[in-house]
Amino acid sequence: MHHKKRTKEQKGELIYGPHAIKEMLLAKKRRLMSIYTTKPLPKAWNRIKQYLPKKIPNIQYVSKDILAKIAGTSDHAGIVALVSPFKYATKIFDPKNKPFILLLDAVQDVRNLGAILRSAYCTGADGIVICKKGAASLTPAAFKASAGLAEYLNIYQAPSINAAVREIKAAGYSLYMAVLEGENALTVKYKKPLCLVIGSESIGISKDVQKEGKLITLPQKRPDISYNASVAAGILLFILSEKVKA
Repeated sequence: MHHKKRTKEQKGELIYGPHAIKEMLLAKKRRLMSIYTTKPLPKAWNRIKQYLPKKIPNIQYVSKDILAKIAGTSDHAGIVALVSPFKYATKIFDPKNKPFILLLDAVQDVRNLGAILRSAYCTGADGIVICKKGAASLTPAAFKASAGLAEYLNIYQAPSINAAVREIKAAGYSLYMAVLEGENALTVKYKKPLCLVIGSESIGISKDVQKEGKLITLPQKRPDISYNASVAAGILLFILSEKVKA
């Protein structure tokens, strides 16, 4: 029994790169369990040292190759942290205190996911819904791509896109779907509380989901081109955040 308890205590998640580690320490939502770094200390250490606890738990000095093995990438800037798991919201958000949320339908690329979460934090989105089925999850690479800002977000994980849409509609949100052939996103009359839906990089929002809300489009120079999913998400998050404040 004692052994089991110990294993449970050791269960954590890895994050890497100075931005992700700094924001994790500033957000104070997760516990730092241990740090792996090199000797001499890497340059990136100066970017996090002032945020570290006075007594760093379980600091381990290893080679760059070992760090790359631990992180699963060489993109770690010399620091990898083991932290307590990210805590997801346990139920769908309440539109009374979270009037502006974002739903991601099958965004596949962890870098796009991270970039969208970064924009969501910057524009003041109140909550994010991601789906377990058929989508990128919050991996260490996603936290790094969010510049660590995912640490502050309220994120709910629905089992599937259809379940997510049902719950969001039942809570009272109006859904606005980012597509290529919808109404101009700048002139739509938005109804609060609202949920922006962003689809996958390749096929966009699934057709059955599109029927559940209003289709909106970013004006663009030519009809045969389109924005990258995370760039479109960033622009739309900004537009809708302004509408929510209005």
